[in-house]
Amino acid sequence: MSTPPIGHNAAIAALRDVFGDRLSTSDAVREQHGRGEDYFPLAPPDAVAFALTTEEVSAAHRICAEFGLPIVPFGTGTSLEGHVSAVEGGLSIDLSRMNEVLEVNGEDSDCRVQAGVTRKQLNEYLRDTGLFFPIDPGADASLGGMAATGASGTNAVRYGTMSENVLGLTVVMHDGEIVETGGRARKSSAGYDLTRLFVGSEGTLCTITEVRLKLYGIPESIASAVCQFSSLEAAVDTVTLTMQSGVPVARIELLDDTQMDACIRYSDLEDFEVRPTLFFEFHGSPAGTAEQAETVQDIAAELGGSAFRWTQSQEERNKLWQARHDVYYACMALRPGCRAWSTDVCVPISRLAECLIETRRDVDETGLVAPIVGHVGDGNFHCGIVIDPDDPEEMATAQAFNKRLVARALAMGGTCTGEHGVGQGKIDSVEAERGEAVDVMRALKLALDPANRMNPGKVIRL
Repeated sequence: MSTPPIGHNAAIAALRDVFGDRLSTSDAVREQHGRGEDYFPLAPPDAVAFALTTEEVSAAHRICAEFGLPIVPFGTGTSLEGHVSAVEGGLSIDLSRMNEVLEVNGEDSDCRVQAGVTRKQLNEYLRDTGLFFPIDPGADASLGGMAATGASGTNAVRYGTMSENVLGLTVVMHDGEIVETGGRARKSSAGYDLTRLFVGSEGTLCTITEVRLKLYGIPESIASAVCQFSSLEAAVDTVTLTMQSGVPVARIELLDDTQMDACIRYSDLEDFEVRPTLFFEFHGSPAGTAEQAETVQDIAAELGGSAFRWTQSQEERNKLWQARHDVYYACMALRPGCRAWSTDVCVPISRLAECLIETRRDVDETGLVAPIVGHVGDGNFHCGIVIDPDDPEEMATAQAFNKRLVARALAMGGTCTGEHGVGQGKIDSVEAERGEAVDVMRALKLALDPANRMNPGKVIRL
């Protein structure tokens, strides 16, 4: 790895005055912060600062402004579209040590946390309060990172995305100014909604240091169910009819036969067959969850679903959902030594079956290894393309496939990304989807970050 081009000895000295031995320029640490769980080339920062407070982040921003260094916020590094790669070098600000739960307001069901708190850590902290935070993107991501990418995941069909569940933020602007947005009130008409502007901004407008979140009561009963189908179309039709029937499911996850094969082998799901499969979860009272499961069972049976099983056993539920959360690693296990390119589109649920079937046909025609998995209750799905990044022909095939997938979703009234965000990988797709609105995004970016130092090379071109 090349030596950092920080002739910037003065910048390093100034940053070290703030962070001491929590500032690193070692190759190993820089490399660790040069890529997330994605297929993009490694792009390490020139230095990494491990922050403990908002004030330290502010000081780092001021120093970077003085010396013209780019800033790349870093949480747990689980992003999938090249969000944390330092494509222009600069300083990576690692927020993982800012991991304190600052307050919990049980009567109002909200909390305030530092950006480095992870979703699992928060729910462990809340365990004895009767409350929980439901947004579950699979990885144990940091809540600051989840806010920055507009994450959602398996529970979004019932509880919404980060956008609906962030009440307020503390952020540091490019020049070090500390700004608080939102508040504890559940609604407000007081000026521009800066909270929604910064949620999903992917570090290109600010660094998020604190997040205020909605919380929910832990359901009295949680039940999970699994059902397998002879065809992808029958599985998706079951999802559509379930949603149209008003069943208040908490999660509906689809795994196609290729993905199910990978999970059976990786997660020891030997009781299942290699067939398109739906995983369900129901929240409510014991009688309510039983009624929901029985309703879905009837719907699935009408469409040829078989091997329908449901359980309220926590041990069985945990095994099932752990297998779902491990699909990324199950995909990579299909081709050891390769990387996974996880695509992400979302379409209106009425077009989901058509989009999925066309996508599966496209995969088969390309010869790519690309299992399909989706949060299909809200029309969102992914193809986990397992690729050799060092094979130019295979990369070209994957890129052409992804371009067709996005075009297909857009033609059906969908979006190029339901939850992964834009990062580096979908800048062209955003331009195709949003058209002239990208000019407005560009104007906002330049107004809030005129020197383009906040996570440059992501979301939009300047």
